[in-house]
Amino acid sequence: MSRISVSPAAARPRRTIPSVRRLAAWLAALASDPTASLRLVTGFAVVHAVLWTLILINLKTGQDVHMDVAEAYAWGQKFLLGYGKHPPLSGWVAGVWFRLFPVTDWATYALAMATLGCALVACWLVALRVVDRRRAFFVVVMLALYPIFNFKGFKYNPDLLQLVTLPLVVLAYLDAFEKRSVRSGIWLGLAGTLALMTKYWALTMIGAVGLAALIHPARLQFLRSPAPWVAIAVLVVAMLPHLMWLKQVDFVPLTYAGDTYSLTDQTMIDDLALGYVKHNLALLALPVILGAIALASRPFRWPPFSFLSRGANTGVNSSQALNVWIIQAVVAIGPPLGAVLFHVYIKTDWGIPLFFLMPLALIAIPSVRVRKFALSGLTATWLATSLVVLAVSPRIVAYELSEKRTAGATYRARSELARQLTEIWRIRFNSHWPVVAAYTDTGPAVTFYSPDHPAPLTPNEPWSSGLTSLDDARRSGFIGICEVGHWKMQQCEAWMKAHAANAEHMVMTTRRYFLGMSGPATAWNIFIVPPAK
Repeated sequence: MSRISVSPAAARPRRTIPSVRRLAAWLAALASDPTASLRLVTGFAVVHAVLWTLILINLKTGQDVHMDVAEAYAWGQKFLLGYGKHPPLSGWVAGVWFRLFPVTDWATYALAMATLGCALVACWLVALRVVDRRRAFFVVVMLALYPIFNFKGFKYNPDLLQLVTLPLVVLAYLDAFEKRSVRSGIWLGLAGTLALMTKYWALTMIGAVGLAALIHPARLQFLRSPAPWVAIAVLVVAMLPHLMWLKQVDFVPLTYAGDTYSLTDQTMIDDLALGYVKHNLALLALPVILGAIALASRPFRWPPFSFLSRGANTGVNSSQALNVWIIQAVVAIGPPLGAVLFHVYIKTDWGIPLFFLMPLALIAIPSVRVRKFALSGLTATWLATSLVVLAVSPRIVAYELSEKRTAGATYRARSELARQLTEIWRIRFNSHWPVVAAYTDTGPAVTFYSPDHPAPLTPNEPWSSGLTSLDDARRSGFIGICEVGHWKMQQCEAWMKAHAANAEHMVMTTRRYFLGMSGPATAWNIFIVPPAK
């Protein structure tokens, strides 16, 4: 009788990376737990915000903050009902933030990332109305890989803030569509108010929500309920103070939009609309591709689309998914089509807040399955990507500085100019510098970087921010700045000649040095107007 000997190694059962399996199971359990999932998403959003704040601090070395960020800071010096170009919410948020944090570059990047962290949590709450908790967390990780939520989200402005307020509109709508109560209608009206107080562009999302309510097969149940009508009433009442302000300032934000974004060249309009579409499709490609790879259990084996299944899926609320698909389709197609039809200039940045629903729209397809390994794999991809970018960011910035420091306005020394002019004003008048008169690519930056934070006044601007006036500037005195070689230099100097005739005139040159390299030299015509006696 023969014996078969079995070695101890062969006798042990095969285990495929048990630690990885346990980690995947642990993450999936956290994401699916009704209590722990909120802590998971909040912690993820905080870690994402901290990592990318550090990355941006490295990547933006040697640069002044973006003019939009400086402008938001300037608005936040006074809590007004509007700031000429836009409604007030972005200025209010910046005003509160910089009362808690120092006026430094890193604080602006922290503000942008804190905004995006809140946006991730808001998008998770939206996803919970449509899909199960595992899918909802998968959506959040996809969004964290979306360039708008990381390196392209470096500048805090109304567009970025809409990534918080527009998801709140969709969240309130999905809640109202499901509950159809007076209370849900109140929340929907307030969410719409927040969105409109951020930027009037929110009308695109509000319109998409309205169309979804009219197109959805369950529209009659919703429209017969008090929710939509209460929402409309609350929106109108809550907007009344801002509407009264609009009338008082002769609707300057609408004047600004008409003066800035109306076009007559149809070829240019068509090119801009096409560029808008291409830009946003390119940005969406990364999270969609990485999400698809993570979902495929064996992406490089047959069948390649094994994450697809057939039949009903209890992890998807089909009725709410239909709302999301309609809303995303409308905001994706509507703006470029409207730009072509109504001859409107459309900026690529305007698409920033309109595509946060795309990952959810894809994950809400009932045939898509989200396995434990998919969730852990995509999360690992996000973490690895963030850590790699953090590690190489000093090399990236060194390359950028060596190649581009002498080109464009990015590395011009506006912060150095602000500090030098502050010293000059204090020596001459023994007081704080009250007003800076300059165009928006210079004035708000000077306001941000000067220790005195002078109020900005923009020459020849019909849509005044309301932070100061020409009469106030004449009484308090001001410093006018015209950049030599700027495309508006002649208009700037003509304004100074008309309003700063008694000014002391000087020419200054600033240059920034960083990492052992010098930036471009920039010449400025300076006009110092003393305070009225």
